[in-house]
Amino acid sequence: MIQEERERHRGYGDLTQAIMEIVGQADRPLTPAQVRDALDGRLAYTTVMTVLARLHDQGVLGRERVGRAFAYTAIGDPANVTARRMHRLLDIDRDRAGVLAHFVGALTPDDERVLRDLLQRVDADHDGPSARERP
Repeated sequence: MIQEERERHRGYGDLTQAIMEIVGQADRPLTPAQVRDALDGRLAYTTVMTVLARLHDQGVLGRERVGRAFAYTAIGDPANVTARRMHRLLDIDRDRAGVLAHFVGALTPDDERVLRDLLQRVDADHDGPSARERP
């Protein structure tokens, strides 16, 4: 598959992430046309507009009217947004343990260390059972 074709078939998650990064790094609200231009202008305006509107509906982006269009700004921490997306994906599959096992199995050694450290902190921060052991 050639590079252009790969980009055209980019997954929705990749596009969403790219749009969130562009809006999050901007020093001012961006219109869909400005976001599209930042994405090299290869996508349809309506595609970019739809993703921006969905992110707004999810509470990830704020928006204000600018003329006939909306301009979007990031609200909240990008890491928190990604974590919420991960939770939603995890909730879709019936085999939650299997999904987590595949996820953990694919971690790099550095990511595994970070995850272990974070889990230990959760245990240390709570009296009684850890957040992972609570119903």
